[in-house]
Amino acid sequence: MGTDKPVGVVLLQLGGPDSLAAVEPFLYNLFCDPDIIDLPLAFLFRRALARTIAGRRAPRVQQYYARIGGRSPILNLTRRQAAALERALRPALDARVVIAMRYWHPMTDEAIDTLVAAGVERVVLLPLYPHYSRTTTGSSLREWESALRRRGLRHFLVRTVTEYCEHPLYVAALVRNIGIALRRVPFADRGAVHLVFSAHGTPVNLVRRGDPYQSQIVRTFEAVVREGDFGLPRHLCYQSKVGPQRWLEPSLEATIERLARERVSHVIVIPIAFVSDHSETLWEINIETRQEAKRLGIGYFDMSPALNTAPDYIAALRDLVMKCVTL
Repeated sequence: MGTDKPVGVVLLQLGGPDSLAAVEPFLYNLFCDPDIIDLPLAFLFRRALARTIAGRRAPRVQQYYARIGGRSPILNLTRRQAAALERALRPALDARVVIAMRYWHPMTDEAIDTLVAAGVERVVLLPLYPHYSRTTTGSSLREWESALRRRGLRHFLVRTVTEYCEHPLYVAALVRNIGIALRRVPFADRGAVHLVFSAHGTPVNLVRRGDPYQSQIVRTFEAVVREGDFGLPRHLCYQSKVGPQRWLEPSLEATIERLARERVSHVIVIPIAFVSDHSETLWEINIETRQEAKRLGIGYFDMSPALNTAPDYIAALRDLVMKCVTL
C-alpha cells in the first residue's frame, strides 16, 4: 500500500448511547448482533429476543448513564483519539481518520459514506480493541464487509490490524497510567497497594471454541507487569457479565470480595482492556465497585486513568497505521 494518495483510517469501536433515549435502541442493536447472541436457529427469533432484552434492561441501564452524565462519553473521546491520530500521522501520511461505531452512531455505513465522499481508495481498519475477539473486532470487521456488499463497493484496498496486545507503546501507555495512580497514594502506603487488572469478560464457551481474547489479555497483563516492575501484588479478573452463561473468572466483584476478606487496605483497579472511558470504567469500576469496596472495608480505592489520548497510545496507533501503509 503506497503513500502517494490519501489513506482512510477507520477506527472500529463499540459505540454508546448519546442520550438516555438512545439507551434502548443501542441495546437493541447490541443484542441483534449474531456475534453477541449466538444460539441454534437464532436467526428465527433474534430480533424479537433483542427487543425483549433491550426493553427489560433499558430502565436499569439508563440509571447508570444518568449517573455518568446522561450519555456515554465514548464518542467524544473517540473523536479526540481520531484527531490526535490524524495529527500524529502528519506530515508522513495524508490520512482521513473516521469512526465506525458498531452499535450506535456514527456507524459503519456513515464511515463508508465519508470515505467515498473524500475519494479515499486505500483504507486501514484499526480496531480500538487491542485484543481480538469475534464479539468485538470480529463483529466490526464482518459489519464492514456487510456494509460494502450492501453498497456494491469493491474499490477499497484494505489493510487490517487485528490485535496489538503486546505492542510496546500500548504497554508503555498502560504502565504510565498505573504510575499516575500509584503516585496518588501516600508514599508511606504504596507498599500496601494491590493492583487489580480488570478486563471485559466473555463467555467461557467462546474461549473453548478458540477465541484468542483471553490468551491475549493474559499476554498484555504479563507484559505490563514485566515492564512496570511494580513489585506489588497483582490480580487479573473480568467484569461486565451479561446473561446466565458462565463467563471468564474470577470476576471483578469476587476479586474485591476476596481481597477484603484478606484484609487488603489499598486497591487500584486497572481497566486493562479499555482504551477510553465509558460505562464499564465510569460506572462499573469507579462507582459501583468503589462503593462495594468501601462497604467491605477496603479503605483506599482508585482506578488508573483510561488511555484516551495518552501520547504513547496514540503513538502505538500511528505505528500500526504506518506499518500497514508501507506493506
